[in-house]
Amino acid sequence: MHKKLLIEQPSLVNRKGPILLHDNDPIYHFFKHLGNFLREKIFRNKEHAVNTFVEFVNSRTPDFYCNGVGTLAKRWKKCIEFNGNYFD
Repeated sequence: MHKKLLIEQPSLVNRKGPILLHDNDPIYHFFKHLGNFLREKIFRNKEHAVNTFVEFVNSRTPDFYCNGVGTLAKRWKKCIEFNGNYFD
């Protein structure tokens, strides 16, 4: 990815500061499922909320996380192919 950016978008590689990709797809992947898991749960205290979150994280398979990250890589590639222009 870095080599391709260096060729096609050198200004991105040579800039100071972070490059922001406005793409909530993988984040959405995680939080969509977390929201469903937390639906209608009531927390008695902070410890109960933290324990429930840990339960959710531990209940997901490695494939769940790989799919979310894999989607991000595909969308990064698509962003480069479209020269940073909007795509859906």
